[in-house]
Amino acid sequence: MIIDSAAFERYRRSPNEKTTLPRLLLGTAIVVFFWLAMTLIVLVAGTYAFIVLRLPGPATGQPVQDFLASPVGILTALASFAGIWMGLWVAIRFVHGEPLSAMVGADRRISRGGFLKGLVAVLITSLFSEVLLYWLQPEIARGSIAFSSWLLFLVPIVLLAFLQTSSEEALFRGYLLRGLASRFGSPLIWGALPGLLFTALHWSPASTPAINACVLVSIAAFALLLALMVYVTGNLGAAFGAHLGNNLTGFLLISHQESYNSFALLNAKPLEGPGWTNWDAVLIAAIGVASTLLTMLLLLHRRSPLKVGPHRP
Repeated sequence: MIIDSAAFERYRRSPNEKTTLPRLLLGTAIVVFFWLAMTLIVLVAGTYAFIVLRLPGPATGQPVQDFLASPVGILTALASFAGIWMGLWVAIRFVHGEPLSAMVGADRRISRGGFLKGLVAVLITSLFSEVLLYWLQPEIARGSIAFSSWLLFLVPIVLLAFLQTSSEEALFRGYLLRGLASRFGSPLIWGALPGLLFTALHWSPASTPAINACVLVSIAAFALLLALMVYVTGNLGAAFGAHLGNNLTGFLLISHQESYNSFALLNAKPLEGPGWTNWDAVLIAAIGVASTLLTMLLLLHRRSPLKVGPHRP
């Protein structure tokens, strides 16, 4: 695999002179503020509506957790990621003096080909990893959602999942990576730091330390792949597609999280549940890393039909 860095060099040189480190920190603070504000609004308003309107969902006596685990709660939780896009627009427009499209690529357009290739590649490797996870833990049950209801919610879930995943990519592989790369030459700074932040946000207090470690290892490997896609293409399109494919598998096909299984056709043993051993955690991490490496092969091998390259509009 030969990787040409010309596309990324154009991307990293695209920020204007206002992209300084202090402005980048200020912009990040603005994004976090909007993200937290939108999340708080969703939690308060949604929990209130869940109690008053008695919407369908679990009833464990913990209103906030019951709301978030309900179908309406999952949809509104995904919608709360609009706060990231709002914060990014404010930060890029008023702190950096650039249009929002500036961070998606040097030509300010999303690579449609890269998006589709990233999406297809991850859907393929997600199925591969699910087969291995089934071999490890064959406890899979049919989800509670009827197939007709699943079809009804298919488009809203895809759109909201894209809102969530694209906002995360725009922040971690767009705004932060691009801004840091324009100031620092080392990938340990512009690539690793946003990846570590992204990975740390997936820590789950409900899981055991061993399961948390295995999940974080898998997510860190995936975050490196997403950063590599930006490096290869100089565009966020492939990262958008890959991240969407990863999350759609969990939201709509096979869920491994009890709090996000309302729309999944199949429910596997939840990772936050009991019964997982340390050896299970090691194998889960190995499956996650292997799946990421296979995705990398599909997207970078010169003979792969899904090979991505520098974005050319």
